[in-house]
Amino acid sequence: MFGICNSPNFHGHNYNLDVSVEGEIDPETGYVLDIGRLKQIVTECLVQHMDHKNLNLDVAWFRDLNPTVENIAAVCWRVLAPAVAPARLKRIRLWETERIYVDYEGT
Repeated sequence: MFGICNSPNFHGHNYNLDVSVEGEIDPETGYVLDIGRLKQIVTECLVQHMDHKNLNLDVAWFRDLNPTVENIAAVCWRVLAPAVAPARLKRIRLWETERIYVDYEGT
């Protein structure tokens, strides 16, 4: 099904995630969401659960869901959307390789 990526021992990628938010700019800080806080949210909600893991075996989100780049992006959206409030996710871009990525803008 996955061509040269098909392997009984799975295969891996070093994904990169770009997260864009939108919303009202806080007049006091000038931010929609402080970038340090956004990084903390992404780390706590996603990175610590998926980094250096076999997504097929170690991550509950993918026990019954094939971890394609499209599905990973959709899961990232579902997890991050409530965590960034009151800001709103605008787009997630998940890079599978330096030339292959998916943009996801919610459901």
